[in-house]
Amino acid sequence: MAPVQPGTDMSAVHRTPPAFASANGLKLCYDTFGDQTAPPLLLIMGLAAQMIAWDDEFCTMLAEHGYYVVRFDNRDIGLSSRIESAGVPDVGAAFMAAMQGKPIPSPPYLLTDMANDAVGLLDALGIETAHVVGASMGGAIAQTLAIHHPQRLRTVTSIMATTGEPSLPPPTADALAVLFKPTPTEQAAYFESYAQTWKVLRAGSFPLDEARDLARAQQNFARGLNPAGVARQLVAILASGSRKPALGAVRVPFLVIHGDIDPLVPLACGLDTAESVPGAKLLVIPGMGHALPISKWPQIVDAIAAHAV
Repeated sequence: MAPVQPGTDMSAVHRTPPAFASANGLKLCYDTFGDQTAPPLLLIMGLAAQMIAWDDEFCTMLAEHGYYVVRFDNRDIGLSSRIESAGVPDVGAAFMAAMQGKPIPSPPYLLTDMANDAVGLLDALGIETAHVVGASMGGAIAQTLAIHHPQRLRTVTSIMATTGEPSLPPPTADALAVLFKPTPTEQAAYFESYAQTWKVLRAGSFPLDEARDLARAQQNFARGLNPAGVARQLVAILASGSRKPALGAVRVPFLVIHGDIDPLVPLACGLDTAESVPGAKLLVIPGMGHALPISKWPQIVDAIAAHAV
């Protein structure tokens, strides 16, 4: 069967409704696309992003390439467990400490904990090994899996992610403002903020995505917002430090995908990731910012499928 393209009818691909798995002491919400007997492919999303940020059509395209696609809400986002007992961290102080190379005291959790969540989900689903694809923070989690749990991975694809090396270029001023902008909890304000955020992160005009912004924001809002959880996720990123030295020992087949106009995680960060992992492949996508725009889906999905064999 030929891979589907954006806008194609998705009814031919089997989907499971959202369900919950016990993983690493938490409840993680997940759903699946495709044949359960096909090679498993786990999708890990980024900071403040629910699992539905892996668009249904994008997941369907991967399933049509012959994968059993699993996506899930990370801890502290969407319908998965919220770590409310950890309180609300001081993000500004954590950021300043990280920029100065100082340790962040008492982070709520680290990316190693989030990687352990992913392993727990694989365990709960009876999956011994999987292809793993992570975007942004999800890419950092995928890198962490490759460092600490290589035996559970078939391949890794790290999209628009960094090694966490502090000497790398920072976000643009506009992207940094988006990163630290409080999440509105009132519906109309959230919808407006969502559109503005993605206008900055896409770093260009993407009419197909802009036309879906309201529907995507409505889905997020309906599933529930968690601003405190986003703050905890951000501090986890900052407190986890650089993975660059440890990535030198990774032997899992590794693909890096990065946009050449990414305002949040500049291209230099993707180049550094590819240079840090021995034998890593690199795909730089012209005109892509810090997003997975619909127009780039065929190129991204084809690259993942060519790598995840």
